[in-house]
Amino acid sequence: MFKKLIILILIAIIVIVLRNSEYSDLATFSYLKANADGLKAYVHQHYVTSILLYSAGYFLYTAFALPGAIIISLFGGYVFGVAVSLVLSVAAATAGASTAFFISRYLLGSYIHDRYSRQLSLFNTEISKNGHLYLLTLRFIPVFPFFLINILAGLTNIPFRTFLWTTAFGIIPGGFVIMFAGSRLGQINSPEEIFSPKMLLVFILFGIMMLIPVIYNKIKAKQ
Repeated sequence: MFKKLIILILIAIIVIVLRNSEYSDLATFSYLKANADGLKAYVHQHYVTSILLYSAGYFLYTAFALPGAIIISLFGGYVFGVAVSLVLSVAAATAGASTAFFISRYLLGSYIHDRYSRQLSLFNTEISKNGHLYLLTLRFIPVFPFFLINILAGLTNIPFRTFLWTTAFGIIPGGFVIMFAGSRLGQINSPEEIFSPKMLLVFILFGIMMLIPVIYNKIKAKQ
């Protein structure tokens, strides 16, 4: 327990330092718009270094729930193009999500399962059957907080391999939309313009479609 407490304190220190560092001010839409051309020129001159820095930064933002991940995504779409930035962001975001997942499972997951195994038996049975569909639904709908999903998934008994592939696959549609918007940075005036109500409705419907097998099986079981 003492070891876990130390880890939790270290994580809290890392988050506080990152949130209050000078680099946190760079992940704003106004900064990106004002320095877009200079950033793009730097990337072209230091392409490999930029890829490494972008991937590392994206990992940190997703692993420790730092504000501004959507700005990093827009930046990637603008300087790298849709295809390259999508591959980099999906890989980095999946790694960051996996880190948060393991932290959650190590610090709290085992304790919750040991203490409340009887109360959670039905929940864990449902997760074992349909956990991948629930995760895909949450990933497809961009209104659900990315970091919160990672933490909550770590508290369940869902296998890591299921969490891994549903995360990598589930964030592609939303990531593509953001990267595409970033590639046309000059045409948008705020991040809120990216996900219009109609587009959000499409993502919600797409996510709900993932639950059709679950709904069908429950109706069939009742009949």
